[in-house]
Amino acid sequence: MAQNKPVLHGYFRSSCSWRVRIAFALKGIEYDQVPVNLIKDGGQQMTRSKLTEQYKTLNPMQQVPAVEIDGITLSQSLAVIQYVDETRAGLRLLPADPKARAQVRMISDLIASGIQPLQNLYVIQKIGAEKVQWAQHFINRGFQALEPILKQTSGKFCVGDEISMADICLVPQVYNAERFKVDVGQYPTIKRLNETLIEIEAFKVSHPAHQPDTPAELRA
Repeated sequence: MAQNKPVLHGYFRSSCSWRVRIAFALKGIEYDQVPVNLIKDGGQQMTRSKLTEQYKTLNPMQQVPAVEIDGITLSQSLAVIQYVDETRAGLRLLPADPKARAQVRMISDLIASGIQPLQNLYVIQKIGAEKVQWAQHFINRGFQALEPILKQTSGKFCVGDEISMADICLVPQVYNAERFKVDVGQYPTIKRLNETLIEIEAFKVSHPAHQPDTPAELRA
């Protein structure tokens, strides 16, 4: 069945957008990008070429990413990753083994639900002062839970020796941690896994420093 290329509406530094870019790269999926500019005005998000209300039809939460794929629009990164894993050939992003798959989902949800939302742009804009301290607190709290879990589940990667959705979630979260000056060295398993993953091509090409909407001063 012929398929049009997916369209990723995202933002270069959004960790949720980066997850989707990594997944597409790992699966060898060609896609088009439409930059969505995160405007620091009440946390609103709008495309450069469209009004916020128009983007809202794609993603009612007015967040990124939104992915148009196979005639539907998906607006949650883990849903996108699981959909492309179920519908595209190539590297498996969730293990076949039910126990390993549950571990991958657990780690992914811990990051995607338990850490990232508490330090994203919209939240830290709402809290006023002490933004960095707020972000550091919740990232450290999450990493303190994640470190012993990964110590048990990891091999070369987060769960065993195969790359999975858990690794896709980990790398952008470590990037955020470093942006907020969290000492990742406190978490040796997280640090080891991240150092391995960031050397893999799919993680390099999808990095925020290499996107169409990356400001010139932030390009690598």
